[in-house]
Amino acid sequence: MAVTHRLFVSAAICTALWAVPAMAQAAPLTVGAVFANASPIAQGVMVVLIASSLAAVAVCARKVASGPHLAGGSAFLSGLRLGGPLIGCLGAAYVAFLSFLGISNVPVPPTLTIIAPGLAEAALMLLLGLLSGVVAVIANWAVESRIDRAVLRS
Repeated sequence: MAVTHRLFVSAAICTALWAVPAMAQAAPLTVGAVFANASPIAQGVMVVLIASSLAAVAVCARKVASGPHLAGGSAFLSGLRLGGPLIGCLGAAYVAFLSFLGISNVPVPPTLTIIAPGLAEAALMLLLGLLSGVVAVIANWAVESRIDRAVLRS
């Protein structure tokens, strides 16, 4: 009877210790949490990419709605469609590099749960860069077609 009791207690302790990391895990990782836990440089790049995407939409709307006055904004759209993805890739490489430096300096190999937020930050940076490029390409197409229509009418 005592051996059975000890085995039961040992099994209960092992199960409890195995479940502790799962219970200790915080809330699920979200985009907001990735941004909030990013370094200030990464946050700055993310804000610039988001602001650039919004500015591209505003420039496109202004140019398309301007009628015959089509001056200004095309250089910004052309620059963003090429530079946005490059800035996103550079930011992702920077975050990945810092993550790998951190991993290499830890004596015990970290688990995927520990590595995942850094990978999510790099992926978010890459996503925002590609998103800004796609928004700029679509806005540039809309502006160029508007310019072509205006030129063909005159």
